[in-house]
Amino acid sequence: MSDVDPAPLYILSFRQRDELAALGARAGWQVVAARRAEGAERRFLASGSAVAVIDARGALSDGLAAAVALDGAVGSNGGAMLVLVSRGDTDAIPRFYDAGATHFLASPFSEAEFIQSVRFAGRHATRMAGEWRATAPADPLGWRLDLRERALQITPALARLLAIAEDSAPRALLRTLDPGERRTALDALRRVATRPATAFAHDITGVGRVVQHLQHDAQAQRIDALVEPLGSVPDSTAAMRDALAGARDSGGARRWLDRRLATGAPLSVILIALNRFEMVNTAYGRAAGDALLRGAHRRIAQAARETLEKGALVARMGGSEFLVATERPRARIDLAIERIVGAMGRPYVVGDAIAVLGCRIGMAVRGPADDATALLRRAGTALADAKASDSATLRVAASGEQEAPIDRLAAELGPAIDRGEIDILFQPQVAMADGRIVGVEALARWEHATLGTIGADLLFAAAARADLEIALSDHIQHIVLARAAAWPLALARLRLSLNLTAGDIARPGFADLFLDRIGRSGFARTRLTLEITESGLIEDLNIAATLLTTLRAAGCRVAIDDFGTGYSSLAYLKSLPLDYLKIDKKLAQDITGTARDRVVVRGVIDMARSLGLSVIAEGVETQEQLELLAKEGCQYYQGFLCSEAISSVALVELMARPAS
Repeated sequence: MSDVDPAPLYILSFRQRDELAALGARAGWQVVAARRAEGAERRFLASGSAVAVIDARGALSDGLAAAVALDGAVGSNGGAMLVLVSRGDTDAIPRFYDAGATHFLASPFSEAEFIQSVRFAGRHATRMAGEWRATAPADPLGWRLDLRERALQITPALARLLAIAEDSAPRALLRTLDPGERRTALDALRRVATRPATAFAHDITGVGRVVQHLQHDAQAQRIDALVEPLGSVPDSTAAMRDALAGARDSGGARRWLDRRLATGAPLSVILIALNRFEMVNTAYGRAAGDALLRGAHRRIAQAARETLEKGALVARMGGSEFLVATERPRARIDLAIERIVGAMGRPYVVGDAIAVLGCRIGMAVRGPADDATALLRRAGTALADAKASDSATLRVAASGEQEAPIDRLAAELGPAIDRGEIDILFQPQVAMADGRIVGVEALARWEHATLGTIGADLLFAAAARADLEIALSDHIQHIVLARAAAWPLALARLRLSLNLTAGDIARPGFADLFLDRIGRSGFARTRLTLEITESGLIEDLNIAATLLTTLRAAGCRVAIDDFGTGYSSLAYLKSLPLDYLKIDKKLAQDITGTARDRVVVRGVIDMARSLGLSVIAEGVETQEQLELLAKEGCQYYQGFLCSEAISSVALVELMARPAS
């Protein structure tokens, strides 16, 4: 690096801050890097950079929120915004352009490609704004340490602020810090000796919290530090955005809606209100309430991603209300509502307690004269109707459409059970070592005459609404055991996995009742695996442990299902008599994500195998996922890569094919 001071570069990366900062530092920029969106606009302006790099890989919602927050600062100062996205998220690029992005780069990319992209973005800023007028302070705060001479130079502004000489010894600078902060500073100096860049935070009297960005120039044998004031006055907007894990706010949501409405595209909005949230806030405090809101946002966003795919908007509108907006057709929206209702119905951990909240939903479809305000007002009216109702989970604003599937199904479920309309399909479980199908999981389905295929989540949500959970569970168990006991010889070696519900676990005498049910069916207990979801265990771990110990002693095997969905606890693995751990499909699919994603998946597999548990990965859809999971030690999988859930007849045909 030459003696010319390096140009500044602002980087916001939620998962790979240090890696990107190192790339920028090696290329010669003075990097100001952050991993949180709090105060992003202020920090970008203070950095003096002409380019803001937003790394949205693995954090699409956070990245979009940051782009929106930085749009005004970048645009008004003639800058450029470079967004990094995962290869699978390139269809989100138009949304980033709407939010103010000027350039993008899709991963995987090389170091050279990243550097070239930043340089092109810088050239764009120069062309658009002429000579860049930095908005950083004219008299910056910083210092330079010559490692050969052990000589320290301090900028005049920092020297005045700390009341020390500009050519003080290094220890004089350290003495301005509190003892605890000196250790933090020394740790940072040790880190930067082996890497291009690092940072640490501390307080300065009269300034408040600051971050020191350290950069090591190995060739020149010096360390440069830029001291970035963060300010002592809280930025309430940024703080709320951080508290809600990147949820778009109501203003941003309205602007998004107006842009979509202007195109004439079909648009539906769904308003979701948490039930009884105020009770949690009152009983446990605002911090617990904020944590619950973050959890609710993650659940809603995941349900939207899985059912509406890319392009749906998820935002918090205020209080405990959230918005989902989409251009997808009604069938997809119904599926999204099913998933959201199921997700919101799962218990939340609040401090040392468990809270079951649920939700109410109001929906509106755009009308010919709707703007964002009118569309949201109609959805809000529908939500108010749902809240006022004794039983309706969802209301649809006047448009001639049917009410929510869950309410209709709740009324029709009892007769459907009596008529035998609930069917069972089986999804194969495959040994990774040789590709053999070694077992199946039984999954309930209802082929509704007008609503189509109803899956287990909506089925049990409707059962809960109609107070038919036990009746539905008993009905499914009878069908599954009878069907499996009648399997032909071709299926005689398969294990059968059957889900038990939270209601089953809580039923007095359920172990004896269930073992008798197995005995009367004629199916061998030793071929039966009982799957328990974490959400079903969380309410009373002792009762669950006692029940499962009894069933396991009788010959059954036990699996914990959907591990990694948000309730994961080492207490389950330590306290319960388990044989299998089933990795949730979202976690399993992360194996092809970032290096950090793979570390998490590897950790779960290693932990399970160390405890003597076999590991089954759910939702495996690609050969790449399969190979990476196998490499990490996963023994079994199920998912579309082998087969969707199928009938017994189709299962016999599948078993006849040679293992791949």
